[in-house]
Amino acid sequence: MQISTTARHCEISPELRELAQAKLQRAGRFAQDIREVHLTVTGERSRHVAEITLRLDHHELVCREESTELRASIEGVIDRLEEQLRRFKDRRTNHQRVNHEIQPGRAGADSWAEDEEAED
Repeated sequence: MQISTTARHCEISPELRELAQAKLQRAGRFAQDIREVHLTVTGERSRHVAEITLRLDHHELVCREESTELRASIEGVIDRLEEQLRRFKDRRTNHQRVNHEIQPGRAGADSWAEDEEAED
C-alpha cells in the first residue's frame, strides 16, 4: 500500500505525519486490495480540511473532515475512513452468491424426491 501526503497552505509536523501514516496502515485490515492512499490537508485561516482518497482494485472511497485544529481533522477523517471501510467489508462478505439448485445427497434433495413420488 502506497501512502502519500499533501499539505496545502499549511505545514504538517513530522510527528503528525507519522501518526497519520501509522493509522492509515491499520486500515489495511479491512481490505487486502488497497492500492493507494492519498491524504490531503488544506489550511485556511481558522479551519483545516483533511481529505483521504483510498483506491481499491475496483472502487474508490473518499472521506472529508473539517475542524479548527489540524490534528482533530486528520484523526476525524481517518475515523470516517475506517467506518466506510468496515461497512464496505460487510457488504462484500454479505453479498456472496448462493447456489439455489438442489443437488443430490443434500437434505433438500430427499424431500423433493419424496414429494415427486407422492404425486405419481
